[in-house]
Amino acid sequence: MQKKRKFDKTAFVFIAPAFIFFTLFIIVPTVSSVYYSFTSWDGVSPNVKFIGLANYKEIFTSTRFGNALKNTILLTVFISVFENAFALALALIVDNVRWGKNFFRSAFYVPVLVSGIVSGFIWKIMYNYNFGTINTILKDIGMGDFRQDWLGNNKLTLIMIGVVLVWKGAGYYMIIYLASLQSVSPDLIEAAQIDGASPWQRFKSITVPLISGAFTINFTLSLINGLKVFDQINVMTDGGPGFTSETLVYLLYKVGFNEGRQGFGTAVGIMLLFIIIILNTLQQKFLRSREVQM
Repeated sequence: MQKKRKFDKTAFVFIAPAFIFFTLFIIVPTVSSVYYSFTSWDGVSPNVKFIGLANYKEIFTSTRFGNALKNTILLTVFISVFENAFALALALIVDNVRWGKNFFRSAFYVPVLVSGIVSGFIWKIMYNYNFGTINTILKDIGMGDFRQDWLGNNKLTLIMIGVVLVWKGAGYYMIIYLASLQSVSPDLIEAAQIDGASPWQRFKSITVPLISGAFTINFTLSLINGLKVFDQINVMTDGGPGFTSETLVYLLYKVGFNEGRQGFGTAVGIMLLFIIIILNTLQQKFLRSREVQM
């Protein structure tokens, strides 16, 4: 018993710093956010007025929230699909090259190391109508008529932001896919090849089922990252033109800090938390069931 008590005290000494940090910076802010979501607090004034469910009622009746939710879902779907498709393609390339494997793996991973703010500035310059790289290339190759105000066109803004996010994040997911691909037994591939299976049949029937765990991980990460995109939108469009690229996280930031409606902003944050939990649970259930079937 004395040894057990001594062990418990020793363990507590090691756990305490992390527990205190987690409590102060995660639990306390989360609980206080729930409270402030029922108030009309402006984020500065010491006077906090309790208004009940008024913020949540406004959320469900607000066209701005509905627009932000739609933009968030569209951007998340775009990122989840193209980021994973691009990452898997890169992983297959790296896994099958005969030389320079480490070089290509490092080169494809470099964009991940660039911060969201920096990548936003880089692509904002590239998208510029007058001197941007994309329009300059189109003009030089005789396709000047296809030049666009890439970030000013309501129909293209979200897609252009999505392209930046895919470019930046694909290298990270590529590493996960590559690790899974390298765990696939060459004997299975060779046996299927001897039996006359085409490359597509080998990929569809052997490779994909064996790396299904990587799909679960990467789609989960893509979902979470898509729902909380902020840096690129802040730098590239500021939620515009109009509210075309305003997502839930950016709506939370705008109303909470720019418009002095911290209570409503925290209510949006609570709603976003529930949306992430629900969508992630549904996606996990679907992908896990696919793993079982495979």
